[in-house]
Amino acid sequence: MTDFIRKIVPNAKDDVLAGITVSLAMIPEVVAFAFVAQIDPLVALSGAFIVGLISAIFGGRPGLITGAAGAVAVIFVTMISEGHTKGMLFDQPVENMGFFYLFACVILMGVIQILAGVFKLGRFVRLIPHSVMMGFVNGLAIVIFWAQVKMFSHKTLQVSSDGVKEYVTTFMTGTELYIMIGLVALTMAIIWLLPKLTTKIPAALTAILITTFVVVFTGLDVSTVGSYIIEGGGTGLKGEFPTPNLELWENLPINLDTLKFILPYAFLAASVGLIESLMTMNLVDELTETRGDGNRECVAQGAGNIVSGLFGGTGGCGMIGQTVININAGGRGRLSGVMMAVTLLTFILFTDKLIEQVPIAALIGVMFMMVIETFAWSSFRILKKIPKSDAFVLITVSAVTVIFDLAIAVFVGVIISALAFAWENAKKIRARKRVKEDGTKVYEIWGPLFFGSIQAFNDKFDVKNDPDTVEIDFIESRISDHSALEAIFNLVEKYEASGKTIKLKHLSEDCKVLMYKASPKFKDVIIEDVDDPRYHLAANPEEFPKPLSEYKF
Repeated sequence: MTDFIRKIVPNAKDDVLAGITVSLAMIPEVVAFAFVAQIDPLVALSGAFIVGLISAIFGGRPGLITGAAGAVAVIFVTMISEGHTKGMLFDQPVENMGFFYLFACVILMGVIQILAGVFKLGRFVRLIPHSVMMGFVNGLAIVIFWAQVKMFSHKTLQVSSDGVKEYVTTFMTGTELYIMIGLVALTMAIIWLLPKLTTKIPAALTAILITTFVVVFTGLDVSTVGSYIIEGGGTGLKGEFPTPNLELWENLPINLDTLKFILPYAFLAASVGLIESLMTMNLVDELTETRGDGNRECVAQGAGNIVSGLFGGTGGCGMIGQTVININAGGRGRLSGVMMAVTLLTFILFTDKLIEQVPIAALIGVMFMMVIETFAWSSFRILKKIPKSDAFVLITVSAVTVIFDLAIAVFVGVIISALAFAWENAKKIRARKRVKEDGTKVYEIWGPLFFGSIQAFNDKFDVKNDPDTVEIDFIESRISDHSALEAIFNLVEKYEASGKTIKLKHLSEDCKVLMYKASPKFKDVIIEDVDDPRYHLAANPEEFPKPLSEYKF
């Protein structure tokens, strides 16, 4: 605890103000995601408070903001709907059973995330190429921008003649639209101009307060946080301090059928949550020129989701929009995340009437400025300068993020990048051929030997027309995988089947170990004593401190 306090003191003022700013921007987005998942806004806000607080204190990335994100909320929509149906099929029907499945799913989601951290899977975020990161940032900026554009509308509940209820969206027009645009522009102008005058006052928070005062004192009839929640079917922000959800254990059947039902959703939500969190963590690393701990973040996110599920809250993960707002507002330490969570809870418990008066236009203005800051504008400039494969990945990830979701976009981007990398390296395999004075033909192999370059490797050899003695020199090559070992094994068999002698030299020590395990015949094929200073300089004595002949296979 002493270490925690020591770390938060140096930037305490900026962290506190940044946390308050982020909490204001958090409310409408969390509420909007609650409507998407068809759950009570208070369930989403409670989840944002719990997950946000635990992740801020114990997470691996100070400054990262966690809440009830839309990427996770979308996954729960189908599960909740199917859960309601399953509940009505019980011997004693349970209304709204889907919500109890939701809480159980969030708990299981947290368990999976903790396991990911324990087994150190967070390190795999390092495999995400920079082009995927840029595409992710651009795509998410477009998604956030479009979500704000949708706020220029009203939702009205209509009931058809047969009693079917549905929400109809109508966009603003006339004076209402112009006032909305004016307030958004005012907010953006303050955020842009204030830092030029002074950096001691948080621009985003100041802009929200000024815009709110303008609306309150002029009596403008505009959409506010309170009216937005009521339009969505809510009754307001008033809530209670989160307490353990005892109804969960009374109504939820603890059996294999429940596990089978929630496990796919929990796994997908855990994966999406961790990907978005770790990608956001990478972005913060770049913005602050520091480095977070991905595995610790996995465990903290998981613990937060478990507690949230137990207390009747929804799942959450890192939120890039709020995180960027936090960083731009000066939030760098854990205190900013703690302050966000505490302020969010305070708004819900005590200042609900005040926060409900904040105009939606002010929050839209903050988000628009965040979009401008987040979007990688340099990507337009470098598209023609980077390899075509990277440019294709950047554009594809951006498009998939907008059309589908973040998890699919990242997977697609990584797969395309990996295939492009494999293809390029597959073309780099070379074989320089020469004949010694004694008639031995030598193949000097250059480039990586792996599954992608096997075909090109095999094409270098002429088994039928080669002399009786052949050497293959691997000093400029690296055996990378099982496919490469299998290719060498097959090549040796072809030469031996033709009655010819083949020798392999300059194989790496780890490659030799694997080949000796694969077949004893390699002991007669591989040349151990190599008089070549280049080879000995390249060897790593720490891997095999003893002579290879002393190892037993």
